This record gives sequence, C-alpha cells and structure tokens, in this order.
Amino acid sequence: MSGFGARVAEAHRLGQLVVQPRMGMSDPAVMRAGLLATRAAAATTVGTITLDSYTRVGDHAGARAALESGAALNGYPITAHEPATTRRVLAGTASDGFPVQVRHGSAVPEEIVATVIRAGLHATEGGPISYCLPYSRVPVQNSVRSWARCCEQLAALRSTGVEPHLESFGGCMMGQLCPPSLLVAISVLEGLFFRGHGLRSISLSYAQQTSPEQDREAVLALRTLAAELIGDLDLHVVIYTYMGVYPKTPGGATGLLADAARLAVRTGAARLIVKTVAEAHRIPTIAENVAALEAAALAAAGCVPDAVPAPDTGIYAEARALVEAVLNLRADIGHALADAFRLGYLDVPFCLHPDNAGVARSYLDTDGWLRWSRTGSMPLPPERRPGAAGELTAAGLLASLSFVERTYDEAAIEGCLTGAAGETKGANQR
Repeated sequence: MSGFGARVAEAHRLGQLVVQPRMGMSDPAVMRAGLLATRAAAATTVGTITLDSYTRVGDHAGARAALESGAALNGYPITAHEPATTRRVLAGTASDGFPVQVRHGSAVPEEIVATVIRAGLHATEGGPISYCLPYSRVPVQNSVRSWARCCEQLAALRSTGVEPHLESFGGCMMGQLCPPSLLVAISVLEGLFFRGHGLRSISLSYAQQTSPEQDREAVLALRTLAAELIGDLDLHVVIYTYMGVYPKTPGGATGLLADAARLAVRTGAARLIVKTVAEAHRIPTIAENVAALEAAALAAAGCVPDAVPAPDTGIYAEARALVEAVLNLRADIGHALADAFRLGYLDVPFCLHPDNAGVARSYLDTDGWLRWSRTGSMPLPPERRPGAAGELTAAGLLASLSFVERTYDEAAIEGCLTGAAGETKGANQR
C-alpha cells in the first residue's frame, strides 16, 4: 500500500521532519507551480491544496461564478474545476514520494471528498468537531453524519491499492486560548471516530500554543493517549505553527516557526504545518512558503528528540478524563460526541457555535501557560477544577490574544538592537 501516511512514516524512520505549507491558489497553473516549488524545496516536504472560502461553506455555485468572472479566490475551488483540470495540476507533481493533501474547513464535506477522490487524491483533513465548531453553525449531529459518510468514502479507496489518510484538526480548536488538555482530547476522539468508520491511516494534530514547555507536555500526552486508545494503526502527530495573532516582524515570525519545528522534533511528531513571515500581513507568495519550509527544516536539523520526559503537570490526566467521559456516554462515538456538547462535557472556550455550552473559560498565567478559569460541566478531575482567580477581563483577553505576537516581536527587535550595538562598538574599536 502507498499513501500519504506511508510517506510521512518513511521520513520519520529516517529522522526527517516532514514540513508542509498551507498554500492554495485558484488558478490551476499557479497551483501547479506551488506544488512543484514545494516539492523542489530544500526540505522533506508533502504537498497541499488548500480550498477557497466559497467551497468550504458549500457555495459551489459561488465558486464557479467567481472563476467565470476572473476573480482571484483565497484557495483552490476544487468543485468548480473539472476533475480533469485538477488531474492536470497533479500530473508530474504528485507521487508516492510527494503525496498531496487537500485542506478545506468544511463541516459537511461530502461533495468536496467525492471531488477529491475523482481527481485521484486520497488525503485530506478535518473532522466532525474540529471543522464544525470554529467554522460553521451546522449542528454537530449533522456534521457527525456527514463526516461518517466521508470516512467511509475514503476507506473504500483501499480496494484500489491506496491507503487513504485523514488528519484530525482537533488539536487546533479556535487557534488559541484553548487549554491543551481539551485540544488533546478532541484530537484523540476524532481519531477514534475515523478508526470506527474504517480508516487505518490517520494523523492527530496539536497547534503550538503560548508555552514551549506546556506544549511539550501536551504533545507527549497526545502521543500516549493515542497509543493507548487508538493503537498501532498508521498514525502520526502533526504540529501546527501557532495559529493565533502572528508576529509582524520577520525575525519574530521566523523565531516562532523555528520553535514550532523544534517542538515537533523534541516530542517525536512527524510533520509540521508551517507559517511564513507574511502571515500577519497578507496571503503569502509561493516563494515565501518555500522560504518557510526551508527555515523550518533548518531549525529541525539542529534539534534532537528529548531524552527525558516532560514534567507531568496533569495535562494527560485531564485529557484522559474528558475522553473517557465521552466514550462512556454511548457506544457510537458520533452520537457520543453530539451528546458531549449537549451536556457540556466538551466546552470550547470563546466558541460561539450554538451547540457549544460556552461556559468554559481560560486565561494565561504569569508564566505564559494556558489555564482553566471556568470548566462548567466538563468532567475534569476534582483537583484540576479551578476557582475564578484567573477570570479574564476584556483588556486581559486582548493582551492574551497578542501575547505570542508581542513576545516574539519584542525578542526580535531586542536582538536587532543588541546586534546593532555590537556592530557599532566593533566599528568604534576598529
């Protein structure tokens, strides 16, 4: 069997971190150029076709109209292009050594998945929770049913000699200010959902947050829970470079990306989704994506896996309690997920989806760690339930949202000033 998961596993065995962009262009020729540039980068890469906003929300007529008008979209409208067009984009680019994943953001993606399959692709990402709550107002139960059908569509590809791959976006909920235990729990639950609907090659995600040490503990908790509950499938962990407010300076952006690459290597993750120096300003160019891939690969090359486990502050225990509580609700995990949100057993901070209880809240402590200030009905261990001491004010929320941006930009500016002072001193000495 060949496939996306097999390629990542091969690179991981060789000690190589697979790095991947998020690029998507509406013009097929430009999309093809992006894939070719990704493949040619000085890094171990896989390709990405990221879809546009019309397609993500199921407005396929809107995507076709935009194409006909000549408008540039913020991604590749795969359902508006003929499958033959997409196959031409892939011809001579996609291969066993360079598989391509489709990234979309749809809560009900059946038409997208069917089109992906017709175009000859077999790797995508998302999930019934992680692509529902942040991006839509679709009821969770509807998303669960749609994703169950999509999993079964993908699993049927195995009869063609290809191992389809599906990545949970669960470790990226809301991008920021979601405590790690909930990210870990949702990623594992979606992995179990995928497995229950026939998939054998999956990946679980975790988005870089506000503390490298807390992130290290969280990724190890994710790997441990996945090994215990999902088993020895073709499974790997993918790290997302920080998904919140991004540093504005080139030095700050590059430093944050380098830390994400080091987090991936230190924790044994196999793949990294990169961000670019343009992230805070505009959609990045192909060249900027390639530069980010190569910068991440360079940072990873100078790092080794941790020899000593991260200190245990309770992330594993919290995540395990959440997962077990959901699994105990119903034998069918899809129904259990819907029940979990109805009961508030899963409650994503600051998420406005109608099915989310909206009681849970988080805050950043003085060390930059994400903590719970309110847990609502989530069945966390009693010793993990907080008081309200960390309740965020409006000003505190804004400061928390910009914490990473400020931290990395200030470090970059300080580094530049220090370097300039050193150069001036050296010139005076000469």
